[in-house]
Amino acid sequence: MTTAPYSRVAVTDAAAALLRDLTIRHGPLMFHQSGGCCDGSAPMCYPVGMFLTGPADVKLGELAVGLDDAIEVFISLAQFEYWKYTHITIDAVPGRGAGFSVEGPTGMRFIIRSRMLDDAELAAFGLAPAT
Repeated sequence: MTTAPYSRVAVTDAAAALLRDLTIRHGPLMFHQSGGCCDGSAPMCYPVGMFLTGPADVKLGELAVGLDDAIEVFISLAQFEYWKYTHITIDAVPGRGAGFSVEGPTGMRFIIRSRMLDDAELAAFGLAPAT
């Protein structure tokens, strides 16, 4: 797999470990960054094929977590317009989310940690720096 110099999405070690465990139980996984339904703006993790993406979704990137295949991360196009200047890191913390994400029964939940893209990232993504 080729690694791009810049990415809009990353994963913590805790989330990567949970994703490896969940993949053993559920098979290949993917994320869709929630738009506020069900569990606020939590990243929702689904077995591939359970949540269908389409032309109204944007692929933010892929997470390499030590599996054969990277885990794709999507967001709705409308939400992406608000978040296009943001880098998202998916983390896992103790707790139970209220959504349909596969980690629910584990006693852990996925959350996002976000920051604004830096100038180099903005340039790489063809975005003008904020003034």
